[in-house]
Amino acid sequence: MTQTTDLTSPPEDRFPALFAPQRWEWGGIDAQFATELPPDELTTNIHLIGFTGELVVLCREIRGHWFLPGGTREAAESVDACLARELLEEAGARLLGEPVWVGAHEAVTDRARPYRPWQPHPRKFWLWGWAEVTVDSAPTNPADGEVVVEVRAMPVAEAITLLAGEGEPWRGELVALAAEQRAAQQATRH
Repeated sequence: MTQTTDLTSPPEDRFPALFAPQRWEWGGIDAQFATELPPDELTTNIHLIGFTGELVVLCREIRGHWFLPGGTREAAESVDACLARELLEEAGARLLGEPVWVGAHEAVTDRARPYRPWQPHPRKFWLWGWAEVTVDSAPTNPADGEVVVEVRAMPVAEAITLLAGEGEPWRGELVALAAEQRAAQQATRH
């Protein structure tokens, strides 16, 4: 039997783990996802679900953790420049089109200082999007970033399972939401 998704239901109903309040202990952060886009001046991190054909690009760092490429904005860096830099550093990838923004995690930290001196504190946002990409080089692996040991393009279902299986089911749901949006956009073009 083929299972269908009711796209008329709100995404909060289809992706409960993504929209649930979260605690990111590594940063002392309480986070909450929403589809509204954040103010630019409060956006500190940008991440991308990169599609190459029908596959999703994931990165694996030296400790074995799989993740979606992206990272922290530098001082005075635009969202677009950060995204392009992080894609190259972590995935050896380039954008083939404009990103489509899915939403953002509002992140409030209980740490005394911001992660980087120029960042807003204690409230900031992690912006998530999807776009068509090409992987055409090796990750540049800068000294101050994750050490990426593998970049793999895999079917959406495999990416969802892999990301959700690392103890953060919301990450798999984020990929599923992006895949839904992409499919809907492609359907309107035909």
